Amino acid sequence: MWQIVGGKHDLMTKTNRVLFLCTGNYYRSRYAEELFNHQAGLDGLRWHAFSRAVAENLFPENVGPMSPFTLNALQAKGITPGDAVRGPALCTVDDFADAALVVALKDSEHRPMIERRFAAVAHRVEYWNVDDIEFLDPPTALGKIDELVGRLIRRLQTSAP
Repeated sequence: MWQIVGGKHDLMTKTNRVLFLCTGNYYRSRYAEELFNHQAGLDGLRWHAFSRAVAENLFPENVGPMSPFTLNALQAKGITPGDAVRGPALCTVDDFADAALVVALKDSEHRPMIERRFAAVAHRVEYWNVDDIEFLDPPTALGKIDELVGRLIRRLQTSAP
């Protein structure tokens, strides 16, 4: 459902948008975003996810719009990424304003960055514990995201009017 929000077209209102954050917006948060949107669509949940990077700068070593690990895992599930052509994007305070729920993928990694860059809104972030690729292999990390996104969707379904 499209509606006009703040003078522009938007898929959903702030009241039903979730923002996923990771360091570079290339691997974990992109996977969570695409998986959430796919599953929410299947379940008829009127929520929509978007994702951003909490790092101060994007990483030139991240080639292409999305990690090959993310693309391969989504394709293995039969999910065609809806936002696959967009490159990683840095988070702004406006992104927090556009989300009813904010989830950072790794507490110990992201909390310091968020508290430094977004102190005024840091209290709004829910933290998960999914390690980045140098600490946890992609099948295990993405499997954890599968589980956590599933739990989040169930939680949102039970809190829906």
